[in-house]
Amino acid sequence: MELKIALLPGDGIGPEIVGEAVRVLDAVAARYGHTFTYEKALVGACAIDAVGDPYPAETHAVCCKSDAVLFGAIGDPKYDNDPNAKVRPEQGLLRMRKSLGLFANLRPLAVFDALADRSPLKTEIVKGADFLCVRELTGGMYFGRPQGRSEDGNTAYDTCVYTREEVERILHLAFKQAQARRKHLTVVDKANVIATSRLWRQIAKEMAPQYPDVELEFMFVDNAAMQIIQRPTHFDVIVTENLFGDILTDEASVISGSLGMLPSASVGAEVALFEPIHGSYPQAAGKNIANPMATILSAAMLLEHVGLRTEGKAVRDAVSKAIAEGIVTEDLANQGEKSYSTTQVGEFIAGAIE
Repeated sequence: MELKIALLPGDGIGPEIVGEAVRVLDAVAARYGHTFTYEKALVGACAIDAVGDPYPAETHAVCCKSDAVLFGAIGDPKYDNDPNAKVRPEQGLLRMRKSLGLFANLRPLAVFDALADRSPLKTEIVKGADFLCVRELTGGMYFGRPQGRSEDGNTAYDTCVYTREEVERILHLAFKQAQARRKHLTVVDKANVIATSRLWRQIAKEMAPQYPDVELEFMFVDNAAMQIIQRPTHFDVIVTENLFGDILTDEASVISGSLGMLPSASVGAEVALFEPIHGSYPQAAGKNIANPMATILSAAMLLEHVGLRTEGKAVRDAVSKAIAEGIVTEDLANQGEKSYSTTQVGEFIAGAIE
C-alpha cells in the first residue's frame, strides 16, 4: 500500500515524539512492503511565530491531499500565560477539526497489565479496564455563538448549541463502535439541567432500536466522573458532548498511570487525524525524555484506520514488548530502575517490528 501522511509535529515535544512514530512507521513499511511518504506542515505556536496563523491555509492544503494526518501537540507557555493574546495555538486546533470535518474524537483507554501498579488507583480497580471514549468535537460550547465579554469586562458569556444532525452522526458512530466491542454504550449528559443534554438523550432513545444488540445506558456527567474512577471496568464505550468529553477523557487518562500511553483518533467526513492526548509538555522539549508511546500507538490507530490491521497489531505488540522488557522513559520506570530516552524507546520498538 502507498500512503501519503501529513506530519504536523507542532510545539513542545511534538517534533520529538512524531519523529519516533515516523521511525516506527518506516519499520512497518520495510517489513510489510508498503510505501509511506510524508509531508510536514506548521500548526500551533510555531505556526503563529512563523506566519501569524495557528492553522495556515498551506497546512490545510497538505492535510487535504493526504491519506491521514499524524499530529504531535500544540501549546506554548508564552500564549498560555497571556490572557490578552488575540491569537492562540488552540484556535488552530479547533479550526483544524472544523475545517477537516473531524466531528468525533476516539480515545481508547486500556491498562497494560505490566503498568497496572503505576496507576494512582488501586491495581485491583484498574486491572482489566478497557474502554473507548467517543467525544463530539465540532459543536457545543466551544463553537457556540454568541460568545464574548461585556464592554466593562465584568461579564462573560458562552452558548452551547447542538443540532439533531450533529447528535445523530456522533451517536451512530458510538453505537457502531460498541457493536465492534462488548456491545455496551453509555451516553453521558446532564439532562436534568441542560436543554442540549435532553436533546442528546431523546435522540439516543430514538436511535436505540436500530442497534438492538447494544445495551444502552444513560449517566449524568457528575456521576460518570465518579464511576470512571470507582469502576473503570464497568465501561465499554462512552459517548458525550464536547465540553464533557474534554474533561472526562483527561480524567480517564490518569487511570493508565501515564499520559504518555494514550493515543487518539479524530475522524469525520474528511481525512482522519491521529494524535497523542498528552499535550506539548514544554518543560521536556528538547531534552529527549518524553514518552513517545502514545504517538506510536496513535500511528497504530492510523494503520488500522486505513485497513492495515496486521501492521497495527505489530506496532502494539512491539510497544508491549518494550514495556515488558523495561525499555521505557522516566515516567514509566520504577524507582531505582534505569529509564531510557525518547529515541532509545523509539529505536527499540522499531527494531522489534523489523
